[in-house]
Amino acid sequence: MTAETVLHGWEMEAPGMPLRRTERPPRALAADEVLVRVAGCGLCHTDIGFLDDGVRTRRPPPLILGHEIAGIIEDAGRDRRARIGEAVVVPAVLPCGACAACASGRGMTCRAQVMPGNDCDGGFADRVVLPDRGICRVPDAGSDPDAPLGGLAGPTLRHLAVVADAVSTAYQAVARSGLQSGDLAIVVGLGGVGGYAAQAAAGKGAVVVAVDVDRERLAAAGRSGARLALDPRELAGRRLREEVAAFAKSSGAPQTGWTILECSGTPAGQIAAWGLLVPAATIMVVGFTLVSVDVRLSNLMALDARALGNWGCSPELYPEILEKVLAGSIDVVSGTELRPLSSIESALEDVRRRRAPKRLVLVPTGAGATA
Repeated sequence: MTAETVLHGWEMEAPGMPLRRTERPPRALAADEVLVRVAGCGLCHTDIGFLDDGVRTRRPPPLILGHEIAGIIEDAGRDRRARIGEAVVVPAVLPCGACAACASGRGMTCRAQVMPGNDCDGGFADRVVLPDRGICRVPDAGSDPDAPLGGLAGPTLRHLAVVADAVSTAYQAVARSGLQSGDLAIVVGLGGVGGYAAQAAAGKGAVVVAVDVDRERLAAAGRSGARLALDPRELAGRRLREEVAAFAKSSGAPQTGWTILECSGTPAGQIAAWGLLVPAATIMVVGFTLVSVDVRLSNLMALDARALGNWGCSPELYPEILEKVLAGSIDVVSGTELRPLSSIESALEDVRRRRAPKRLVLVPTGAGATA
């Protein structure tokens, strides 16, 4: 950081306490570090987990949270000076790129990975200092974070904050599942990640079924590519699976080999997803909860099915994802609401109470914030 740069943000002093305004003093950047001026930072349920639910950050508080970051590189260490001025999306997980896990293509298990707002200060600030490894340049973006990208109705750099986690995590989960055109995909939980999982699955040519308990999300499920939207509270026991099977038959989708993307991160959602297992199914666990659920693991054996987890998204996939976003095949505008960073406490409360139907992106003080 330059000698005069003071970083301003909102930090978690301790779990269960309100966030507080804070400053970080200037410091010299390491050779491979960059200083990103934040255009927007998405508010994720993971942040609520750190604040309220007992999920521990890897670096103890005080800590500035926020891991869905888009911005502009304002300064850089001596080995990264060429990147100054670039508009970027910061992957929520930054593997080291040099360890055995990274070399074997398992960078998401890298023990030296850095997650903003977990391993180091994050994006609920006007600036953030990060290692420059895997940070993705936004092509053809200028210095104005409010300028539309990819066309007059395109997203701005601020909207691209959701690509850092909500879009990319969903995209990688769909890719890992092996989903193919014509397959049946069931997305459980249509929140920030789930809505993009539905878009990614539909983009693969799959027949998409949405499962959620929120009426507004179900009503809007078609915009994410879902052809059927179901409330599991109205279909107890086996009825949910039977309803999906009947729809699959009528639509020409397969009766087996379903891909189930559990994105709710709730015990009820995970139990509902498990109850949708059919022969040769794949269940992708994308959402997170600390609460244990009671399921019969032998169903995997009996149905020759498989269960996979998904943590973040490999930085190598981000250019491909950005290309689809900027081309309009993944919509990050209609499901995103921009709010001032100064309103972070009310934003957190809206997310806690499920009063925010869209993914909230917090915009630093002095920048515009519109829906």
